Amino acid sequence: MPTAFPTLFVALLALALAGCNGEAPDTHPDQPVTKRRAVFKDMVRTLEPMGMVARERKDYQATEFLASALALQQLATRPWPLFTADSNYPPTHARPEVWTQAADFQLAQHTFTGRVDALVQAAQGQDLARIRAAVNDVQQSCKACHDSFRRKAAFD
Repeated sequence: MPTAFPTLFVALLALALAGCNGEAPDTHPDQPVTKRRAVFKDMVRTLEPMGMVARERKDYQATEFLASALALQQLATRPWPLFTADSNYPPTHARPEVWTQAADFQLAQHTFTGRVDALVQAAQGQDLARIRAAVNDVQQSCKACHDSFRRKAAFD
């Protein structure tokens, strides 16, 4: 019995901690919140290495950078259709303004996709100064949209 106690204790502790994240599960049958979060996480994973190049914390590899820019371009349009009228429920971090200021939200989407397109063009030209500016523009677009349309999460 003494050897089973630590294992049981660790299992119970893990279960307790899992319930402490305070976030409701996505119970919608189509799970649009979960799906759009997954796309946004893919965007972040794709953009981060380009940001490292732009800040000179990672070596610039033209082929790799262009591939990342093209991957981001493919992702750039994917989350927006998932902001359906029935997707404003926990665990979303979207503010009500996504729906009440839909024209502004759509403008933010177009700004973002336009800046991603400009990043792809810059990456095709291999001009590092232009690439750095384009990465910064994409990141600023993300920040502006978050500032206007995303609630702070408990872990932010």
